[in-house]
Amino acid sequence: MVSAQENVISAAGLRRTYGDFEAVRGVDFAVRRGELFALLGTNGAGKTSTVELLEGLAEPSGGEVRVLGRDPYRERGRVRPYTGVMLQEGGMPSQLTAAETVRMWAGCTARPRPVAEALELVGLSDRRDVRVSQLSGGERRRLDLALALLGRPEVLFLDEPTTGLDAEGRHATWELVRELRAGGTTVLLTTHYLEEAQELADRLAIMAGGRIAAAGTVEEIVGAHPATVSFRLPVGWLPGDLPPLPALGVTGHELAGTSVRLRTDALQRTLTGLLLWAQDNGVELAGLDARSASLEEAFLKIAGAAEDDRRAGAAKRREKGAGPPAARAADVVRTDERNAR
Repeated sequence: MVSAQENVISAAGLRRTYGDFEAVRGVDFAVRRGELFALLGTNGAGKTSTVELLEGLAEPSGGEVRVLGRDPYRERGRVRPYTGVMLQEGGMPSQLTAAETVRMWAGCTARPRPVAEALELVGLSDRRDVRVSQLSGGERRRLDLALALLGRPEVLFLDEPTTGLDAEGRHATWELVRELRAGGTTVLLTTHYLEEAQELADRLAIMAGGRIAAAGTVEEIVGAHPATVSFRLPVGWLPGDLPPLPALGVTGHELAGTSVRLRTDALQRTLTGLLLWAQDNGVELAGLDARSASLEEAFLKIAGAAEDDRRAGAAKRREKGAGPPAARAADVVRTDERNAR
């Protein structure tokens, strides 16, 4: 197995195809021991296809993947005892109770936790004797998590872990994941909740069109996008009366009557210059609001730019007579893939 200093998960040139459609198109990233790495993307971006390769559920069409220094597909028997997997849907027998389900799973797990401990971890102790069919959707997700944690995994794959949970359940799951990470567990997370990634991730990657469009810490990704300053000018003052905006670090602006919205890569300089101008001129800037870009804003811009590039590429291929539109072919394959699952 790998040492504490080495990457626990790595992908290099990773590819996965379904017929003529390439769902994963040369993905590269690495996850260090004890790190929580989030993989984000819109539907069809290639997240699940990538994670299934990391989990050893399928063989890559190209490239290389390593988990704990081994090939998770070809050496599955040597990797699986050290990993925990929480799929989007667990598919547990509906007539078993929660405790019976954990006990059954423990029989297939190396070094399992006691059943009571596993249920206590996810807050299901008082539901141990309830049949799976009678559990709520959120409770079934928590039971899925209990099964993923049963073998005390060194590496934990969480695919949309808080889908169906209420706010209290989501925050309880976040706290449990933080405790696991603090104890040295390496976590790879996929989620559609950007707040979840922002709260938990040490680093993240945004996938689009089967490729990684951006990667880094939340601060690095958000910091690459402009902050905004919004306000309303009082009657009698016009946007043209403001100081020269480029000198304040403003990169763009939007006007709507007396409402002004500035985009800036130097929020402190912009805000300081604006407030000094207002003070010198006795101007009150009503509704003043200054904020850095959010992860949601960065995500939408990155995903949108990648989608524009994909459409432009598809249009060029159509112009060259390269067969059916790529977008239509991709949609057909994605639909077939979802139906097959």
